[in-house]
Amino acid sequence: METPIPLTQKAAILEDYEKDIVIKTDHPVVLPSELKPNERLIKLKFSGVCHSDLHIRKADWSRKSILPLVGGHEGIGRIVAIGDGSHAGGVKIGDRVGVKWIGGVCGRCEMCRKGHESSCLLSFQIPVAFQEYIVSLVDYVTAILEALNGASGTPILCAGMTVYKALKQSKCSIGQWVAISGAGGGWTLSMTQAATNGGPQAAIVAAGDEKPFSQAIMYRRATGTLVAVGMPAGLNVHLTIVGSAIGNQQDGAEALEIAALGKVKCRCEVKKLEDIN
Repeated sequence: METPIPLTQKAAILEDYEKDIVIKTDHPVVLPSELKPNERLIKLKFSGVCHSDLHIRKADWSRKSILPLVGGHEGIGRIVAIGDGSHAGGVKIGDRVGVKWIGGVCGRCEMCRKGHESSCLLSFQIPVAFQEYIVSLVDYVTAILEALNGASGTPILCAGMTVYKALKQSKCSIGQWVAISGAGGGWTLSMTQAATNGGPQAAIVAAGDEKPFSQAIMYRRATGTLVAVGMPAGLNVHLTIVGSAIGNQQDGAEALEIAALGKVKCRCEVKKLEDIN
């Protein structure tokens, strides 16, 4: 027997910058009859907290969010409704799915066709995972394996996928060294042996200031690759620089499969929505 979809839900809402997030129990739920074609309603089981949520709360990005805002951009749940007139996107009611930082892309431009979905000019974000029900697109969904623990799998949809994408961009092989500076969020690797054996084959910089880039130039191998997850203005060095931002649908599926196989285990702490602050 299906659980009826309520009219209201619990949600964590940022009403003012630098203030505590407010928990409300009367936030409206988008009902199945209100869904547009190709939209789906997901009942979330887990929502991850990312450092980006802190940036949004502190308003320390150049582009501020419009308030009030239901935060969060990574979550795992099940589809409970699909809008009438939706095309066959390979999903159905009851499927276990995940939502990510990017909510959708055009799928037709050069960037999308080449797998650089985060650079699509028509991409948009869905920072609304701190609630019980969320609306997302039918054709931009990440399937979640039943074997994957939802709590530890949720951070893979942002931090984990970003790490995985950057490691792929480094083009390193098993057994080669990768040094990571500015580590935070999903970055769990160590730089303790970065200078061994002539330096690492790749340096991944996850910071937006110049100092880590200067350090990477000093300790990386002579022919090493620098992958910039964060990029300061005016950077000009004589080595291969590969930009990496988030990841595409395939990256998400591969990262989740690795987690489901137990190769990566996310250390997480499960708390109630009321503990968001």
